[in-house]
Amino acid sequence: MDISETIIPIMGIIFGLGLPALIVYWSIYTRHRERMRLIEKGLTADEVKNFFKEEKAQNPYRGLKFGIILLFLGAGIILANLMYDVFELSDGYTGGFLILFLGLGFLTYYLIIKNKEKKSKEL
Repeated sequence: MDISETIIPIMGIIFGLGLPALIVYWSIYTRHRERMRLIEKGLTADEVKNFFKEEKAQNPYRGLKFGIILLFLGAGIILANLMYDVFELSDGYTGGFLILFLGLGFLTYYLIIKNKEKKSKEL
């Protein structure tokens, strides 16, 4: 039995389970440390909560954004498969179509939001 046959599964388990656990731990630890520093500066617990609530303002058009992006991504995949089958293009064009359609999706989202903000300012 070769040593690499033993080490590879062990390393896979360590990196597969240990790395995500380390990331979660570090995230919780830094968040706790940040909050404790705010409290040490004299803010009350309620003020700290309000500070973090104000910081995380949600985008009201988030669902629209992901809907448009997924719609264009699906259209890009369908078109890439169609071009592959009909015109026998290589697989290299698939990535190009996906990036092209994702870009079009982001541009469409930008134009929609820009028009909505323009209309809301006029009112």
